Order: sequence, then C-alpha cells, then structure tokens
Amino acid sequence: MKLATRPDQLGGYAQVGQRAVADAVQLALMPSDTLTRLKGTVGPHKRVAWNEPLPLDDVKLVGRALQASVNDVLLSCVAGALRRYLIAQGEDTEGCQIRAMVPVNLRPASAGLELGNRFGLVPLVLPVGIVNPVARLQEVRRRMDALKGGYQALITYGLLAAVGHAPRAVQDPILQFMANKTTAVMTNVPGPGMPMSMAGRTLSRMMFWVPQSGDIGLGVSILSYAGGVQFGVMADAGFCPDPQQLIDAFAPEFDQLLLLAALLPQDARGQGALDAQGLEAALFGA
Repeated sequence: MKLATRPDQLGGYAQVGQRAVADAVQLALMPSDTLTRLKGTVGPHKRVAWNEPLPLDDVKLVGRALQASVNDVLLSCVAGALRRYLIAQGEDTEGCQIRAMVPVNLRPASAGLELGNRFGLVPLVLPVGIVNPVARLQEVRRRMDALKGGYQALITYGLLAAVGHAPRAVQDPILQFMANKTTAVMTNVPGPGMPMSMAGRTLSRMMFWVPQSGDIGLGVSILSYAGGVQFGVMADAGFCPDPQQLIDAFAPEFDQLLLLAALLPQDARGQGALDAQGLEAALFGA
C-alpha cells in the first residue's frame, strides 16, 4: 500500500533487497579462514589474561591523526597482536587472515533497560598477515566500512533466533558450520567514562568475557572504563596455554601507531585517510 502511494520509493526497496540477498549469499558461501594453532577442536579448560589499560585519550589521538575510528585502531591492534603471537610460536603469518565474529547491538536506545539480548553477528576478517601497521589499520578500516550499512547482523540474528527454536539435531550443524569458518569472537564495549563505586569503594577495573560457542576457542574482550581501554583474552588451553603472551603484544602494537601519530607533522594530521605511502611521504618528505 505504501508503494502504491509512493512509487518513488521502489528503487530504495530494490537496493535494500539486493544488498540483503548479497549479504545472505556471502554468509552462506563464507570460506574458511587461515588454519593456525588458534583453531581446532576445543577442550574442557580455558585460560584468561588481561592487560594494563591503555589511555583512551591516546587511542583517540591516534584515530584523529590517522583518520580512523577508535574501534578501527583497537581492532588493528588485535590483528597486530595476533601476528606477533603466531610468529613467536613459530608460525608463518604471510597472507594470514583470521576471522572474528563481532556482536552488533540491534537494540534501540529506547529499549536500553529491557532485559534479554538482541544482537547479531558480523564476520570481520582481520588482516593478520600485513606487516606495516598503517597499512594494516587502513585495511581494517576498509573492511569495517564495507560491513557498515549491511544486513549481515540482522540476518544472523534471525538465523540464531530460528535455530534456537529448532531441535538439537538442526542446531548443531549450523553452529558448527559458523565455528568452522571462524577463529575468534571479539567485541568492543564502551563502559562508563567516570569511575564507578560500589558499597563505598571505587572500582579500579572492570572486565567481561565474550561468550564462545562450538569449537571457537578464542575470545577477545575490549572494554573502555574511566579513561582507559582494557583488553582481555579467554582462550582454549590447548590452543593458547599462556594467553598472557598474546595480551602482552597489544601494547607494542599500539605504541607503534602512537609513535607514528606523534611524529606526523601538524599540517598532515586529519587531512584525509593516509595510506602507508602517504604517511611515509608526510614523515620523510618526497
């Protein structure tokens, strides 16, 4: 009835339909990511580790200087930390691509106090094989931009909701299919900007653990709280017996980007997205 009175909207509906079909096909035909020691059949034991918080203001500074969002900067650091860890374990990371399922909140702001979960999943392929930190950040930003505005989160939400009502014999193959295509689950949650207190005591830290299902043995939790950004890793003990080694690789990756942002000339900061070659020219001239 709406289309009968507003035929000019037909083109918009057609574009939405085409994008939704394309996203559904992309999910159905999703190839496996690179096989590393972080992937396989999970065991019964988990290991956890977390870092000293990074200053959120420094993360924002890097984002402004290199024309990237805070989320892009943090995800790029995750990709770099995974690369460092795998190399330290003797693995070849050239061309390595690690897929992480990223939960996306679908709850409207007006429903913020209602109970229950309402989130979909989008598959982000981290360019672990890229050595240059700026080129890696640029590629993460490009891939995140490609996911924005799509319907994969809504599609996976509908799929998981339907599977949740299906018999176990239907659930297991679908969940295992997604797990086989994925190495990690990763989420970035913005927490309170000011310190919180409980029973008269100030909370110095907050942390949470992103849930994992099937044979996904790696979870990366990112939480901002009171001016700091904290990384946490929960890993299958068989895949990653000492996740502190992985956590310790986050700070050096961020320090690289922070140093580049600090060295960047003032007139080059925020002047469009710099690629690796553009940054080199800005730092060292033609």
